[in-house]
Amino acid sequence: MIRFIAVFAITILIFLNGCKKIDLGPARVSENYVQEVEAWKQDRVESLKSPTGWLRLAGMFWLDEGENSFGSGGEQDIQFPDGTIPDDAGTLIYEDGKVTLNVAEGVTISHEGEPVSEMVLYDGENQDTPHVEHEDLEWFIIVRQNLVGIRLFNKENEKVDNFTGFESYPIDENWNRRARFIPKPEGSTMQIVNVLGQQVDIASPGTLEFSIDGEIFTLDAIESGDNMFMIVGDLTNKTETYQAGRYIYVEFPPEGSHYTNIDFNKIYNPPCAYNTFTTCELPPPQNQLEVEITAGEKRAKNWQGLH
Repeated sequence: MIRFIAVFAITILIFLNGCKKIDLGPARVSENYVQEVEAWKQDRVESLKSPTGWLRLAGMFWLDEGENSFGSGGEQDIQFPDGTIPDDAGTLIYEDGKVTLNVAEGVTISHEGEPVSEMVLYDGENQDTPHVEHEDLEWFIIVRQNLVGIRLFNKENEKVDNFTGFESYPIDENWNRRARFIPKPEGSTMQIVNVLGQQVDIASPGTLEFSIDGEIFTLDAIESGDNMFMIVGDLTNKTETYQAGRYIYVEFPPEGSHYTNIDFNKIYNPPCAYNTFTTCELPPPQNQLEVEITAGEKRAKNWQGLH
């Protein structure tokens, strides 16, 4: 009797494990799946080429406390690209946690189409800061913990104008994987480190469990509005994809379900893969997968140091 129970238990475990692998296999896709992924890729290209798309990012300048002069002149504290703005364009005063723009006489800098001579760009609290422009330049304030700085974009860039997308693996519907969502307790967080070495605890709604070649893998997710966001490392980072990992968005399961899809055909390069003026977040240890994800974008060759 004991032997029968043991054999029965082992049989059940094998059955359940087999079901689990089947449950987490390739996801069902539509007849137009390839066209849908191609459309997603085209949307990404257009986003990267937009006036404040990552490819047009031309500078990131951290402010010192007090007065920071800016312009294209060699004597300025903050030096914009040559020929894009007068040598002396004004000052940015970082004081009491706030940033105020003072425009030099004779220089035109505008906000929402209206010239400004003085303007608060950061009030010390609201991180959705206003944009200001001078001809092809557009910039705003960014805040990274104790660092406050300028993120500068240059709309004039012929190489970006001709951009058609990064090299990627062929679209393969088998890389659209069915995944099981395992919720975490409410209020759970995960620690993320960025390229500046800063650490931050970010809300994590749960873990996604999926299979590749019959082996189970997991990824911890970050809450991102109506979707989940994941920072992923895998073995292709050593050879063909960006060394510091890639990003992907995944939909939450529909109501009443614990299943969703991870479409690795839509895993993409973080901004730091092709622009040095970024503060990308890096994959946490638990999201470093010991498997090759041969899908999505490959390394962004010939784009680092673009500006």
